[in-house]
Amino acid sequence: MNEYSISFTQKPAEMQGMWEGDVWQDIAAIDISCFRPEGTAHQPKTLCKMLYDRERIYGIFKVEDQYVRCIHTVFQSEVYKDSCVEFFVQPPTGSGYFNFEFNCGGAILASYITDPTRIAGGVKSFVPLIPDDDAQIQHYHSLPQIVDPEITQKIVWLLEFSIPFVVLEKYAGKLGNVSGQTWRGNFYKCGNETSHPHWGAWSPVNELNFHLPGNFGILQFSKQ
Repeated sequence: MNEYSISFTQKPAEMQGMWEGDVWQDIAAIDISCFRPEGTAHQPKTLCKMLYDRERIYGIFKVEDQYVRCIHTVFQSEVYKDSCVEFFVQPPTGSGYFNFEFNCGGAILASYITDPTRIAGGVKSFVPLIPDDDAQIQHYHSLPQIVDPEITQKIVWLLEFSIPFVVLEKYAGKLGNVSGQTWRGNFYKCGNETSHPHWGAWSPVNELNFHLPGNFGILQFSKQ
């Protein structure tokens, strides 16, 4: 099972997409390289780094991509159809996990999922996050909100995010001091309705379905 240690930071991430900036330069990267065979030969190199402090969890994705498209701009729209990166996380409290999905233009799709059984059009039981939650989630995107027509040449884009623990606690219950805690999670890259669809994961999934918490890897919060 894949494992990743989330380092504690005294200094908040800059939210400027600085992959090699002071906060991020010495942080090990997750490699999202397990691509499903149902996709095309386009398998963009996708990395992610994670940090946390007493109030927030931070992440930054770097994608060496091609065939980039982005048309969804509204909170809770179908961003996975665009060039998209995703962070799924399961705290030890509560009975479910969160899906945070970001297209390259910064739009977010996010829910707290309590029953991931697949049904027509989605999963069986979930609670969508609300606009107030979205307002508390900070993010940076290096590309415009809309990328249409598709960018067909090679390009590097970044997506940085910051999620307050209080947003997670609203759905999953009190987390306490996360220092030293073990969570579960996964990281994904997709582009369902680009010209070259692809589905990549950090921790491999058994089928073409990202909602498989049994396949999540281990996320270990380093001690402060």
